[in-house]
Amino acid sequence: MAKHKQLNRILAHLVLLLGAAAMILPFVWMVLTSFKSVTESTSMNPFIFFPKTWRVENYLEVWRQNNFLMLYWNTFAMMTLRVLCAVMFSAMAAYAFARLRFPGRDFCFSLVLFQMMVPTQIFIIPQYLMVDALGMRNTIFALLFPGLVSAFGTFLLRQFFMGLPKELEEAAKIDGCNIGQTFARIMLPLVRSGLVALGIFTALFSFKDLMWPMIVNTSSDAATLSSALAKIQSAFAVDYPELMAASVLAIWPMLLIYILFQRQFIEGIATSGGKL
Repeated sequence: MAKHKQLNRILAHLVLLLGAAAMILPFVWMVLTSFKSVTESTSMNPFIFFPKTWRVENYLEVWRQNNFLMLYWNTFAMMTLRVLCAVMFSAMAAYAFARLRFPGRDFCFSLVLFQMMVPTQIFIIPQYLMVDALGMRNTIFALLFPGLVSAFGTFLLRQFFMGLPKELEEAAKIDGCNIGQTFARIMLPLVRSGLVALGIFTALFSFKDLMWPMIVNTSSDAATLSSALAKIQSAFAVDYPELMAASVLAIWPMLLIYILFQRQFIEGIATSGGKL
């Protein structure tokens, strides 16, 4: 029986290793391609895995052609502001839907659920017209605008607030706390894991957002990493080594953030029951 369990454990680890290798192989291929020449990157020979000559020039050329410091600033400013706004406004809305009684509460929450069911692309034209009417195109605010309020975040945090006992609010009311004090001092700290999960999801979605930055920002001064990568490709030819080099420069900050905060990433995703 012990040998049987050990064999099953070995087989399980082999399957996990194969799955990990399958997931990490594209990343390894991207890094190796970023050091190749154009001829090597487009060769049909499947055995050309490592570059014959490691060309650091690909990174230097991409860095010269694109202002990556500005791209980093725009991207992380957008991510930070979206996370702050999504967490703050979603927490207040979720608390109202979960714990307060007011006319039309259920109808308003059904509108939130309806917004989650509709593809986000439907809202692009109204959002663009609103940003244009405000005169805020090609600004950080334009990048932030779709993330001011998160329907998903409202739904997620509502579930956390509904799981808290009513006795906490009753005790806070006896102690003289109003609704705002009860929310900020008593209830909000108890849903910290939900706030972390929402912040993680919002940051990842913001980092990967491509369509909205390309639509709302026509100026290179307000470009993000994702939109800049899309513009590196031309209509007639693609320099794959330079494109892969730009991709490596674009993703390493997110990898560093994950390495530093991997515990919070795992706990947040596990607590929310969601997946990336």
